[in-house]
Amino acid sequence: MAMVPRKMQSRASRHIFSSSDDTTLTKHIRATHTPVDGHIHVRPLLSVVQDIFHRAASLTPAIVQFTQGNQVQMSAMKNDAHQSDLADVIDISYYTINKISCEICCKCSCGEDVHGTTMGILGMLSSYSWDAKVVIALAAFAANFGEFWLVAQLYATNRLAKSVAMLKHIHQTLAQGDDMGPKFETINNLLRATLDVTNYVVQFHELPSQYIDPEAPEMLTASTLIPGAVYWTIRSIVSCASHILGITGLGQGYVTSTMETWELSSLSHKLDYIHSHLRKQLSLCQELLYENKQKEAFETLRVLFETPHQQNMKVLTALISNKDDPLPLFDGSSKQKVSIEVLRKKLVLLYITDLHNVSDQELVIFEQMYLESREDSSRLESQYALVWIPVVDKADSLNEVKPKFEKLQSMMSWYSIYDPFLLKPATIRYIKEVWHFKTKPILVVLDPQGKVVNLNAIPMMWIWGSLAYPFSSSKEEALWNEETWGLSLLADTIDPSLLEWMSEGKYICLYGGDDMQWIRKFTSTAKSLASALQLPLEIIYVGKSNPGKKVQEINNAIQNQKLSNVLPDLAIIWFFWVRLESMWHSKSQQRKTVENDPIMHQVMRILTYDSGDPGWVVIGQGTGKMAQGMGDAFLRCVEEYEQWKDTVKDIGLLPAMDDYIKQIQKPHHCNRLILPGTSGGIPDKVACAECGRQMEKFYMYRCCND
Repeated sequence: MAMVPRKMQSRASRHIFSSSDDTTLTKHIRATHTPVDGHIHVRPLLSVVQDIFHRAASLTPAIVQFTQGNQVQMSAMKNDAHQSDLADVIDISYYTINKISCEICCKCSCGEDVHGTTMGILGMLSSYSWDAKVVIALAAFAANFGEFWLVAQLYATNRLAKSVAMLKHIHQTLAQGDDMGPKFETINNLLRATLDVTNYVVQFHELPSQYIDPEAPEMLTASTLIPGAVYWTIRSIVSCASHILGITGLGQGYVTSTMETWELSSLSHKLDYIHSHLRKQLSLCQELLYENKQKEAFETLRVLFETPHQQNMKVLTALISNKDDPLPLFDGSSKQKVSIEVLRKKLVLLYITDLHNVSDQELVIFEQMYLESREDSSRLESQYALVWIPVVDKADSLNEVKPKFEKLQSMMSWYSIYDPFLLKPATIRYIKEVWHFKTKPILVVLDPQGKVVNLNAIPMMWIWGSLAYPFSSSKEEALWNEETWGLSLLADTIDPSLLEWMSEGKYICLYGGDDMQWIRKFTSTAKSLASALQLPLEIIYVGKSNPGKKVQEINNAIQNQKLSNVLPDLAIIWFFWVRLESMWHSKSQQRKTVENDPIMHQVMRILTYDSGDPGWVVIGQGTGKMAQGMGDAFLRCVEEYEQWKDTVKDIGLLPAMDDYIKQIQKPHHCNRLILPGTSGGIPDKVACAECGRQMEKFYMYRCCND
């Protein structure tokens, strides 16, 4: 077989490689592209090509062993499952693969210009898509390349392979394996680069058109890169074929030249450069694809919740179902995984939190109220279910999330999501944007048909407990219509003796603050006045909001010194304050203000007191009027009883006390209202509960009171 001198080939190739203008070249490449309708799924064919290249790369003349042949044969059988997909693409492209395989052998054997051979192959593939062009061309080369290494592998153990090797001069190439090693390594490096580029070309064509517009800027940029990528990939395999034919054709007389090694290495660098651009562009396209998928999923969820349904399974499945796990929920009472079917046709309360802003006190009170509702009414148990939905940042690691998740989950007897990463990004976006979840827990209520009837029922839960069932906004309004301001609303059942004291007509005094000196003075003075007037008085310390170590120390000191009654633990103190905050939030959601709602006005006053020093006091009897004020003013009122006692005969003790406190209240004051973050909107304008003037708004970040 006549061979063209290698130096002449190298000079021609070097000229084309170094002087071709990319723009002009791209025009010529595009001119060969006249695809017909229809797209071939080439991934199975590419998998075969990859398998050939990878196995060939592991076989060098120095390590061909009989055992390797057995290993390859065994592992190759694992691909049987893909034979069906592969058969389809082979049926379509078999003729073309063989035609190009022959073309490569013929043109390379005759020493034809590499660029011309590449353009000829592109012409033969004109009717195929870009990804099919490059994969079919690689398959054509791989068929010859694989045969070469198959004969090389079996040469030492198979007489037929040995005879074929002699005819193709492969035996002489194998005999000088040490000399050929660097050459084959250079070829293998180039083939790895062709696979890298080809994989990206195929991935571009696998992008689903329903989620990414071909006219999108990201795709248009990719479309300018792909023709060149296909050209240089095909050109690289033509060069590899030419060099392999040269090696086997010249036998022992062949010596690897620096120029030829440089040519292959230069092609590798060229493909690496193309590969980096394709990788960057594919990343941009995948980001766009992801965004579009999430937009569609979000819109699907939005429409789903706005559409009436006969039962709730569609919306619940969209929210928390997992196709890979038929049991996505965890039952806290039985400690077993369960199906979402347990929620069918039930009123469902979705307790939505993150993993950082759920206090132990909140879970303790929640658990107590949940269990009480089960004990009080079996009817409620059959009609509503509580499900914890933790919103987890996808960037967090499992090792960081899992301990926090499992700790919180262990404190719940209700349902929860089994996997903290179950929620889809579109679901998290919907929860944040439509249900206004930020960091503070919310309780979204779905009726048995899956309709949202309350975006946050936590205030209702804290204020009325199970009496708030079915936790709808209309029920919330009805409950407020039945309420009046008084001790029964303010204190509820924070102390087991409270209702008994109220029925006995006792005066009940609630006070708070963290100034121990003021606490001693106030309790002593109040007890003295009650004794002098022979008033049945009970005094209870309710601490401060967000109670911590300091409040616990004060609680202990009050008990040890027998100054007054105290709430038994920090959880009950926390609950007292969170009920007040919940009243404020509930009233705000109903667009109530200090000016137009008396309950809102009184709640606002106490919340304002808590933010000041040194303390505050509220005193009442039964369901009648209450007196209240900041610590210094109330203490002064008690101490100066002689100055206002005459009005008691006319209007009563508590009204007289309240009037006097208003008289002695400092005209110039600075009240602060500190409220925790909420899922709802904070009003832009809030009037002071004492003077009625608009309060100035600040931002405050607080960890605790200690």
